[in-house]
Amino acid sequence: MATAETVDLGPPHPPKEDSIVAFKHTLPEIKHELIRLRREYTKHEPEYFAAVEHLEDEDLRKFDISNLTAVRVATSAYGIHLFGKIRIPALPDSGPAYIHVRLFISEEPAKLHSIHTEEREEADGDKKYRAIFTEKDELEWFDT
Repeated sequence: MATAETVDLGPPHPPKEDSIVAFKHTLPEIKHELIRLRREYTKHEPEYFAAVEHLEDEDLRKFDISNLTAVRVATSAYGIHLFGKIRIPALPDSGPAYIHVRLFISEEPAKLHSIHTEEREEADGDKKYRAIFTEKDELEWFDT
């Protein structure tokens, strides 16, 4: 299994043609999974999607390939791990407005691996949860 320790994740850069093709192919799956995750996490840990709680599902998934703002690529023995940062146009630039997505590409067409959901422990022991990120949040390796 590829991990951040076993592969080199390239620097963030604007999407190039191969990345655009991969994300175009997986956009319907990304949108479907985003809504599924939102509904699931809202039942158990609504903080993950608190930044979009005011949006209807239709507005949350109203992004297209032009909203893919950055990608990072890693190659492993299994294939290509493609990470992307997608802007949700219904959200203001001033706050969280991005999802981080991971695709996997092998000899088969690109497949959605995961949409990033972050659980982070603060210094005081409190846990913070989020699935919507800011423009300044780095696109880093993630498994979930």
